[in-house]
Amino acid sequence: MLCARDTVKLLRNHPSLTLWVGGNEQVPPDDINTALKNDLKLHPLFESHSGNALSIEEEDPSQYLDGTRVYIQGSMWDGFANGKGDFTDGPYEIQNPEDFFKDNFYNYGFNPEVGSVGMPVSATIRATMPPKGWQIPLFKKLTNGYTEEVPNPIWEYHKYIPYSKPGKVHDRIELYGIPKDLDDFCLKAQLVNYVQYRALLEGWNSRMWSKYTGVLIWKTQNPWSGLRGQFYDYLLDQTAGFYGCRCAAEPIHVQLNLATYFIEVVNTTSEELSNVAVEASVWDLEGACPSYNVFDKLSLPPKKVMSISELNYPKSENPKPVYFLLLKLYNMSNNSIISRNFYWLYLPGGDYKLLEPYRNKRIPLQITSKTSHKDSSYEIEMNVQNKSEKPDPKILTYKNNFANRHEDGEFDMASLEPVHNKTEEKQKAGLFQRLYRQFPRETDGSKISEIKGSDVGVAFFLKFSVHALKTDNKGGDDTRILPVHYSDNYFSLVPGEEMSIKMSFEVPQGVTPRVTLEGWNYQSEVPTVI
Repeated sequence: MLCARDTVKLLRNHPSLTLWVGGNEQVPPDDINTALKNDLKLHPLFESHSGNALSIEEEDPSQYLDGTRVYIQGSMWDGFANGKGDFTDGPYEIQNPEDFFKDNFYNYGFNPEVGSVGMPVSATIRATMPPKGWQIPLFKKLTNGYTEEVPNPIWEYHKYIPYSKPGKVHDRIELYGIPKDLDDFCLKAQLVNYVQYRALLEGWNSRMWSKYTGVLIWKTQNPWSGLRGQFYDYLLDQTAGFYGCRCAAEPIHVQLNLATYFIEVVNTTSEELSNVAVEASVWDLEGACPSYNVFDKLSLPPKKVMSISELNYPKSENPKPVYFLLLKLYNMSNNSIISRNFYWLYLPGGDYKLLEPYRNKRIPLQITSKTSHKDSSYEIEMNVQNKSEKPDPKILTYKNNFANRHEDGEFDMASLEPVHNKTEEKQKAGLFQRLYRQFPRETDGSKISEIKGSDVGVAFFLKFSVHALKTDNKGGDDTRILPVHYSDNYFSLVPGEEMSIKMSFEVPQGVTPRVTLEGWNYQSEVPTVI
């Protein structure tokens, strides 16, 4: 109890702390549980929803260990899962993405734990395992039409979660074609990671407050080199699942309900958002835009999910088997982007195998970089533009000026107000940024790199990484500099579109960094962009 009381004192002033839980998947012994209930009882001011309490003056707040938060005896009791302590959390395996949106996916309001797959990139496998661990799973075809993945013993030891569940989920990697080697397998796994975790959270978004009250993902990382649910691996490199999750978890979010194919906007903030527009553009593998719609003059009530319209493309004549969907939520007063969401989709009963020959497309890119650094600290801003088509000024797609955000990722709500209400100083910088700017930094200026190509289309699944510049690299060395904080990664650009990616990192003494860009269309060569 001394330890518990000390822990409460250590943590109780954290504003993000919601409640106290006595045990994870268990209840403390009766004597400890009773003591915790007594120590963590609520101050009368917080006992009722109205906040109108009797005899508040007679209560001395200093007599309470906390007094402001509820105490729950265990993570599966008192409102979590089925509330009875039964193991009704999870699941912890691969799912069909559309299932997260269905009414029968999870029966209870708050899920204290749900998890899924978590393969890292191939460089992490090579850096953490001997060559015997570089063998990808065998894809064993079963009589029921499903595929069973048979991993090597090292992956099995490291708790690998397969990308299929025979009898329920067809192999999600196999949808892109049978992988040829470790690099191919891990790249396709990142595609699945992104879709899986975005759908997981978007499914909860879709039923916010109507069915679901909350969800916790287990887990964000492995404290050893595990091969199961994780957003960043043992070496601190983010998986694509991290960016899929972060996309879905933004406070104001535009999304596609994968079960109904209705476009939805989720507003988790306490403020109404008015005069906004949703743009939905469909792109095929030839670089054409067969469907374009704008839904404007919308108002989004606070803490609500708003259904906008059904996506009309799959029901149109002669839809393509594989296509891309770009959703953007705009502030109509200044065309700033509040939310951007990019999907790759296939027709019912289909697969993504047409993306395999799409790898051979060479989509031209222009990357403009601006580097600032002080000692070993680097900040780099990359502006990436898909040069396969000139921007069309008549449509919104190319106006990629994003609404202002703070360093913590939250919106500067002033940037969402009409232009005439804004003052020059309302676009605030985060505390770190304000302090960092007080120090003199060296600026390398702007550099422009170009990736040549003659094809028109989507530059698909682009990924930046930072490496140590080594002249004596033997070819098998892991030269990555980790961790790196990216404003976004694993992103795609439609023809003519551009996006700014910011990254920050520290380099070891005497190391010169180089930034490379990979992508679905850029596998044979990994260009150095700085």
